[in-house]
Amino acid sequence: MTIEIASKVGPAQIDIAYERLGEPHAPPVLLIMGMGAQLIGWPDGLCAELVGHGLQLIRFDNRDVGQSTHLTGAPVPNMAAALAGDCSSASYTVSEMAADAVGLLDVLGIDRAHLVGASMGGFIAQTIAIEHPGRVRTLTSMMSTTGDRAVGQPNADAMRIFAGPLPQNREQVVERAKNAFGIIGSPGFPQDLEGVADRAGRAYDRSYDPLGIVRQALAVLASGDRTAGLRALGVPSLVIHGASDPLVDVSGGRATAAAIPGAELVVIDGMGHDLPRAVWPELASKIAALVLSDAGSSA
Repeated sequence: MTIEIASKVGPAQIDIAYERLGEPHAPPVLLIMGMGAQLIGWPDGLCAELVGHGLQLIRFDNRDVGQSTHLTGAPVPNMAAALAGDCSSASYTVSEMAADAVGLLDVLGIDRAHLVGASMGGFIAQTIAIEHPGRVRTLTSMMSTTGDRAVGQPNADAMRIFAGPLPQNREQVVERAKNAFGIIGSPGFPQDLEGVADRAGRAYDRSYDPLGIVRQALAVLASGDRTAGLRALGVPSLVIHGASDPLVDVSGGRATAAAIPGAELVVIDGMGHDLPRAVWPELASKIAALVLSDAGSSA
């Protein structure tokens, strides 16, 4: 793994850690991970499948996770107040995270990219497409939603993963990740708990910042409903969702696809809120088909 650091990225002038995979002249695909997840949240095997389809990948750490800038001097986030409707302690919004991603494209000299976002990464990808449409070739939104609180909500079991004290060491972080994926993982496919544990441990070693994750969560709560913006999109789009997703109900994926004109919806039976090894070939094939169908897919 060759991690590079882009400095003074976007309006916030922050550092963004990133990795490029595949041939440099292949169509550029920006992989955007979800809340609290680092660039290594994109499994290496799935990335290999995508590269095998002739794609160039850029995966990166969002602000406040991994080796990108952490806003440690920001006000302490008040999650209880935010859940009650007061988001005044939010340090930033999803729009600002979207601007970070566009700033990374600037640093890399990429005019327009194909976006693939998972979970909160889908919120960010959607926001880039809405607010920076000239930078987007195609949009893939995975296990995500529109921001409309009437859809895409977690069930009671999924909410349990946020309960209890925060882990204090590497062992506790790994154990919590395994327990969480036992709840939100894909019931229709074998669970790769060894892979979950490996990624959780590596993520801890790269950076462990619980408050950074809470700041990301507040950014989501402070950013509202994107449905109207999605209805105005003119970019080729793919929406992928697990039929058994307990964290972001499949209604969120259906609403996303319904809002984006011409979007293709793929609902995968047995898939939860993760990227199980068994679906990597299908995911890679679907994403690559969209990317390669774009007539102007070169960088």
